[in-house]
Amino acid sequence: MIRKAVPDDAVRLSQLFKEVDQSNVMLYGPGERQTTPEQIRKRITAVSESDTSEWLVEDIGGVLAGYLLIQGSALKRVKHTIYLVIGISEAFRGQGIGTRLFEEMEKWAVEHAIHRVELTVLAQNESARALYRKMGFEVEGTKRNSVFIDGSYCDEYYLSKLI
Repeated sequence: MIRKAVPDDAVRLSQLFKEVDQSNVMLYGPGERQTTPEQIRKRITAVSESDTSEWLVEDIGGVLAGYLLIQGSALKRVKHTIYLVIGISEAFRGQGIGTRLFEEMEKWAVEHAIHRVELTVLAQNESARALYRKMGFEVEGTKRNSVFIDGSYCDEYYLSKLI
């Protein structure tokens, strides 16, 4: 079930972040994220009170299998644009969760007069890139050597979709 995150999700989101960070395809490396459940609880509350942002989660029987954070801006010139951060538990990948999260994000975007959706992805993250292509995102550019993982520089792609 896709739903909005609530403050009571903080502990489960903290666990999901730690798991997703182990995958080596996120900005945070394994063990690097030091966000506490209380900090997450406050962030969920702030996002839920915002007109320009939203936090979606996939809840499967009380287990958070994935999340999609929509980050917008109140600035008039970019109010039509949102930036996304998505993470899916390795145990639940390939089950359509990413697709469902993006479909729900698009409903939210239409309701909020969003025209442009942006995100970044590591060039070597083939499964995420396939999902983004499937959902209509296009590569706009390459951030060369933008991330340093396991002793190597990695490129990131900057993607967007117009709604």
